[in-house]
Amino acid sequence: MHYNCLIIDDETDLARATCEYFEMFDVSCTYADKTKTCLDFLNENTVDIILLDINLSEESGFDLCKKIRMKSDIPILFISARQSDDDILIALNIGGDDYIKKPYTLSVLLAKVKVMLKRMSAVKEEGLSKTDEVGKLRLDESTLCVYVEGKEVRLKAKEFSLLKCLFEHKNTIVTKEKLFDVVWGDAYYSDGTLNVHIRKLREKIEENPNEPKLIKTIWGTGYMLETD
Repeated sequence: MHYNCLIIDDETDLARATCEYFEMFDVSCTYADKTKTCLDFLNENTVDIILLDINLSEESGFDLCKKIRMKSDIPILFISARQSDDDILIALNIGGDDYIKKPYTLSVLLAKVKVMLKRMSAVKEEGLSKTDEVGKLRLDESTLCVYVEGKEVRLKAKEFSLLKCLFEHKNTIVTKEKLFDVVWGDAYYSDGTLNVHIRKLREKIEENPNEPKLIKTIWGTGYMLETD
């Protein structure tokens, strides 16, 4: 069976209430409260997005994220009461696509999920045969792949959206605020979130990520994709 959203949280009352709220707005949703339950579910079902709490009863959401990432690129949004930048950076570094701090309102959480679902759907529907190419880069929206000098590199949804935004404004500066707005739909994320995604992207497409030739940092302003 397919669901739009899977919530993994040992606060079952909250998870159940969130599912009921999402269903009211036509977002199919279910929940699991343990790692094993989650992994068993994913072996038999498919989902578009996972909402994952960090503090689970048996093991941390960080550990579960690593296990999921061994088999799948499903977008993972961490939801947690932990507020530190260190936790956010760990979440993004191990494969999380976003980090939402508790407490949150259900309406805001739903809005974030629907934005991501809409973007994923747009990529699938509009990008069935669409490719963009310039210089040594070719982007394929149907597969979320980039080809670097003909070599296929698979990207996560956020990484692809980030590269696509830079690609569409190639050889010009794209401000951090613009990237936050286009990629995350919110201009108020921390620089750490963007920095992690840029680093991950460089590791995948740059010959030497420590001396990037494609994605240049414009200090204090943003980034630029150089293709000339």
